[in-house]
Amino acid sequence: MEVLQRLNKPEPHPAQVTAKARLLLLDTLGCVLSGRTARPVRQFEQQLATIESGAFRFPEGPSLSCTAAASVAAMASAWDEGCEGLPYAHGRPALALIAALLPVAVQRQATLDQLLHALITGYEVGARAGGWLRIAPGMHVDGNWPALGAAAGVACLMGLSPAAQWNAVSIAACQLPASLYLPIRTGDDARNTYPAHAAVLGLQSAIASAAGITAPDQALLDYARDHARPDGRAAPEPDRWMLLECYFKPHAGVRHAHYGLEAAMRLRARLGGRSEHITGAHLRIYPEASTYAGNRDPQAPITAQFSLSLGVAAGLRFGAMDPDLFRGGRLQDGELRRLEKLVTIEPVEAMGAAGRRSAELTVQAGTDSFCEAIDALDGSPARPMSPERVGEKFVRYSAESVGPQRAHQFAAELSGCSGRVGFTQLWQILAA
Repeated sequence: MEVLQRLNKPEPHPAQVTAKARLLLLDTLGCVLSGRTARPVRQFEQQLATIESGAFRFPEGPSLSCTAAASVAAMASAWDEGCEGLPYAHGRPALALIAALLPVAVQRQATLDQLLHALITGYEVGARAGGWLRIAPGMHVDGNWPALGAAAGVACLMGLSPAAQWNAVSIAACQLPASLYLPIRTGDDARNTYPAHAAVLGLQSAIASAAGITAPDQALLDYARDHARPDGRAAPEPDRWMLLECYFKPHAGVRHAHYGLEAAMRLRARLGGRSEHITGAHLRIYPEASTYAGNRDPQAPITAQFSLSLGVAAGLRFGAMDPDLFRGGRLQDGELRRLEKLVTIEPVEAMGAAGRRSAELTVQAGTDSFCEAIDALDGSPARPMSPERVGEKFVRYSAESVGPQRAHQFAAELSGCSGRVGFTQLWQILAA
């Protein structure tokens, strides 16, 4: 509640926080537009349109209600694993939040400033919840605490008071679901419904609070006591901006796989872009990476996105890991598959000590051995992606959906326009 009171003061947020929020909005919308090109997401959208039509439209899409649109946006944003993350929260506070805010902002004809304020509010709430409400082993965060940030953000965008925003959070806290990590291991798409559930729960909780429905103030405390596994860290200071600590991904796929991917990309350049002479590849990496991304011989897109060995193979074969790797037949490329089988993985405790993350990849090519080490990734607060690079990623991810011209125009407008501009006007660049 103290955080919500601070966030709702009349003073403007620091310029760097608002600037980061613009980039986060742009990056996440790029992931939404990319994910919508996947056939299962398109079918999900079409099915929703048959029972939940309304005033909102995605580019070239059917009419959807706000609830249906939030579900589609949340599912799509996670589809290629190209979205933001926050190490403190061990999750992605923006997915359900931006998905819930998008149709509401268009429907209510909010200004960009109003949308960014709601985004910042929801992110700070969701990020803190993620750091506190640690989940049990075998569970997945996407269907759980992100709903709390979505509830706060939508309530803020609706103009509710800080007390009513907290009530929306409490309503959501009374009914947070448990979601399994299992589908990622089995290659099933069910995991991508988790952020959709969180977005809808947050949206409905905000609407319920606006209607005067109440929840006990201590609901979140009771949930944490009975259902979470806190790790004993002190709560972040009220004036700490969690949004400034989030990272953007230059690549698709889980971030754990990007260390081996980046090393492989460097080695590929040293090998002249050719991989046919490679006879072995050994990845030494921090243990958490092998725990969460240890899938071997992945056949489904979601298991491929959580595969260290596939990340190494993609870097050596293609010099990239973009959403198109998980579309069509590229995932079954013969040389990609040969390389993936060559990769051996060695978890090394020292590479994950004291919060560090690093990796070392050694490749054998004929009689020669090549090695590259990676101890930091682009997109982190220490090595931020430039606004231009975030804009380039947006265009690359969304061009198939809206065409490069409209993608360039939207990125330029969102990055440079006044906050007083109506967000509906901006959205029409894409959706008209």
